[in-house]
Amino acid sequence: MRISPKMATLLTLSVIMLIAPFFFPSAYYFRIASLVYVNALAVVGVVILTGYAGQISLGHAGFAGIGGYACALAPVYLGLHPAASVVFGALASGVMAWIVGRPILRLKGYYLAVASLGFGILVSMVLTNEIAVTGGPDGMKVADLGLRSWLSERGLSLTNGQFWYTITALLLLAGAWLALNLENSATGRALRALHGSETAAGTVGIDVASAKLTAFIISAVYASVSGSLIALMNRMITPDIAGYMHSIEMVTMAVLGGSASVAGGVFGAAILTLLPQALTSFDQYEQVTLGLIMMLVMIFLRQGLLPGLASLLKGRGA
Repeated sequence: MRISPKMATLLTLSVIMLIAPFFFPSAYYFRIASLVYVNALAVVGVVILTGYAGQISLGHAGFAGIGGYACALAPVYLGLHPAASVVFGALASGVMAWIVGRPILRLKGYYLAVASLGFGILVSMVLTNEIAVTGGPDGMKVADLGLRSWLSERGLSLTNGQFWYTITALLLLAGAWLALNLENSATGRALRALHGSETAAGTVGIDVASAKLTAFIISAVYASVSGSLIALMNRMITPDIAGYMHSIEMVTMAVLGGSASVAGGVFGAAILTLLPQALTSFDQYEQVTLGLIMMLVMIFLRQGLLPGLASLLKGRGA
């Protein structure tokens, strides 16, 4: 029986998630793996926007900031449970993406990238300057999710690292499943047509503006949920989550791994999350090494690491 690419991706992710903990030498590695999954979730959203629809956003960290601060502010001002705050943040990000996306998605190329960058900077400035509400540059505490103690009362005792490893892994699997289903749906085919040519897509009856806006909203929700997870994991949130560099990291992870596929996005997120940990003893060369890797990938593996390596292996097999 032949396994579809979608099932192969999901099965591979599931197997890695199941066996990885057996190779962790300490609880610290649960934390690192959780960060990989959180970053990968945001990058899957970038894959939908950039890899599927061919649109570039440099302000998606703004939506991560909205999701993260929703988990900090909603329990205080609205009395929401932290878990419900994740949903509230996703809805708020979706509405904001709809409001912002309608005008800026009329732009193309680097004009769109710059406009989205302006949105991200604006969100970061608001979070930094509204000290009375957000705590300013020092940030603010985030309420405990409470689910781990609830599980412990029912006989399922997990360490903090194991708990967040499980939560982030399940959410990444769910996000990957949704993105892979979208790819093969009518909406996904419309998005890929946009990537090829907006003019050609319009001539065959695709509502170009609506399709671009749909991709933008979906990717914003992914970024928002990733921001919420970071806030809940750290029990603390600062405006750095909405910073310009976080947006660049998302795009870089997608491009490095292969922005045209979910598997490539997850691979890129894993590489750029784990590599700085491996280079801690060479911290003065970290940025140089990362820059060199990006240059080499763009020169020799333009489709990204995962598709490029797959093509090389197929070529050797032939």
